Amino acid sequence: MRYGMAIDLKRCIGCNACTIACKQENGTPEGIFFTKTLANEVGKYPYVKRTYTPVLCNHCSDAPCLKVCPTGATHKRNDGIIMVDQDKCVGCRACYVACPYKNRYYMPISLLKKGYYGGLNPFEEKKHENMQGEVAVKCSFCFQRVDEGLEPACVVTCIAGARIFGNLDDPASEVSKLIRLRNGRQPLAERNTDPSVYYLE
Repeated sequence: MRYGMAIDLKRCIGCNACTIACKQENGTPEGIFFTKTLANEVGKYPYVKRTYTPVLCNHCSDAPCLKVCPTGATHKRNDGIIMVDQDKCVGCRACYVACPYKNRYYMPISLLKKGYYGGLNPFEEKKHENMQGEVAVKCSFCFQRVDEGLEPACVVTCIAGARIFGNLDDPASEVSKLIRLRNGRQPLAERNTDPSVYYLE
């Protein structure tokens, strides 16, 4: 089994509900975004429109971050989800540099103590108790939810149904069907990382 995601660019309206849901699920501090939506204006006045591109860790099959990690902190689960073991991470940021998608973050310990509004509120205290500072962090496809048979928070929160999650190895899964029918494309396919995230246009 290999988990993956298809993102329907025709459906995304740039509401950033996915970004908020991700922050709520993972409790990431200020400036750390496991998923976000890039906005771009195209065309010339008066025919201008805005396009939106959600981005996140692509959980590549041939992940550059995995190859450069000197301690084995970055590792791949049997279902294809790329994880970071905070106990093994030494904060060297080699993975941060190696990721061609720039979807990794370095977590200074100061962020875990700051909180969004000065001190930590009870929600932040609870979420931060399992986080470590001075390590690399990234999207984990909400593995804690996936392991319970649930979809990632960004998927269930998307009001437009623009995110579809499932088993890429199952040709009958919804995500696999959509990728075939809509000619799903991988981001930066020329880098040969074989991302598990596809974009539908």
